[in-house]
Amino acid sequence: MDSSKDSSSRKRSLTSDSSGKAKRQRRKSPGNYEELQQQRVTANVRERQRTQSLNDAFTQLRQIIPTLPSDKLSKMQTLKLASRYIDFLYQVLRNDELIDTKSPPGGTSCNYVAHERLSYAFSVWRMEGAWNVSGH
Repeated sequence: MDSSKDSSSRKRSLTSDSSGKAKRQRRKSPGNYEELQQQRVTANVRERQRTQSLNDAFTQLRQIIPTLPSDKLSKMQTLKLASRYIDFLYQVLRNDELIDTKSPPGGTSCNYVAHERLSYAFSVWRMEGAWNVSGH
């Protein structure tokens, strides 16, 4: 945070009077150094919690998306790969509906073998896409 900026713009909020018109009202300014420090500590704690929550979500996403052993994905790459995986799954479902294949009665499509097959098929699909994109 740049302390040279006018902090008064951060201390104002909009309120409505009885006529419904919006007017600016100043927030209570921190009275002393200790209050300001406490606000900073609290904001830092919230930011650390937000960052940790985001990192946890990416960890869970990386566990779901089939990856290659060589993959070391950034957050942006993870999101792009997740989008491609969703598209791949959509195509698989659409093709299954077109040929009207159904799992046997009592069987589940979300079992380990089905997941492994999808992971393998996605990896192949991914590598074929990379091969085609590179101009080979």
